[in-house]
Amino acid sequence: MKIDIGNGVDIIGDIHACYDEFLEMLGKLGYQQGKDGIFRHPEGRLIVSLGDVMSRGPQSIKCMEFFLKHIRAGIAYMTDSNHGWKIARWLDGRKVQLKHGDELVEQEFLEYEKQNGKNKTRELKQQLKHLLMNAPSHYILKENDKEKLVCTHAGIKDEYIGKENNRIKDFCRYGDVAGTDESGKPIRRDWFENHQGELVIIWGHDPKREPMFINNTINIDQGLVFGGKLTTYRYPEQEFIFVNAKKNYSGREGKNNPIHIQ
Repeated sequence: MKIDIGNGVDIIGDIHACYDEFLEMLGKLGYQQGKDGIFRHPEGRLIVSLGDVMSRGPQSIKCMEFFLKHIRAGIAYMTDSNHGWKIARWLDGRKVQLKHGDELVEQEFLEYEKQNGKNKTRELKQQLKHLLMNAPSHYILKENDKEKLVCTHAGIKDEYIGKENNRIKDFCRYGDVAGTDESGKPIRRDWFENHQGELVIIWGHDPKREPMFINNTINIDQGLVFGGKLTTYRYPEQEFIFVNAKKNYSGREGKNNPIHIQ
C-alpha cells in the first residue's frame, strides 16, 4: 500500500501496550485531542505505526482502540506484525497459544467484559479482528510521486517491496528467522545487509539500545516495554523523537532483557 507523505509523517516504533508513553509521544509531536477524541496534528501530519501496538505492556485495548479510531479517521496507518497477527487469530477464535505477553491481552478482555458486558466486548473484538487481519505487511511512502521510504515491522527483502502474499507477510512479521537457539530465542539473519538502493526501510521488532543504521535501513524499536524508550522517526525532517519508558513492564531483568548491554 502506498501513502503520500503530504505534510509529513511520524513513524512510530513498537508501542507494546505502553499507552501512557504513547500519549506522551503524541504530545511531544504536537498532536492535539479534539472534542471527538481524535488526535490531530495542526499541520495535518500522519501517524504510521510499525505494529506490535499490543501485548507485553499494560494497556493493549486502549492502544488497539486508538489505531482503530484513527485509521478510520484517515489520520493513522499500522502495519501487520507478529503480535498483531497472533492476536488477530485469537480474536478470530482460532487455537493459538497466548504467551510472550499475548496472554495479557486476554486478561484485559476478561476485565473489559466485566465492566462493559458481553455484547460490547463481542463488538469490539470483531472490529479489532478486522483491523488486524487486514493490516498490510508494509507501506511505501511517496514524496512528489517518488518512492522514498518503506515501513514494515520486522524487515523486508528488496524483491518483496510492493508485493503481497503469505510468504512476504510472514517475512515482514518475523524477519529472516533461521530457527531458535537453546533458550528458544529466534536466530535472526541480518536481512538488512542485502538491501540496496536509495529506498530507506524503517523497521522495528528486534530491540536495539539506539536506532540502528545499516544500508539505508533504520531500526526504531528501542525496547520501550523493556524499560527502554519509544522512538518516532519524522519525515521529511529525518529526525528522531524519544520518550523514555516509565518502567520495565516486561518482568525481564538483566541479561534476560533484550536491550541489556553486556
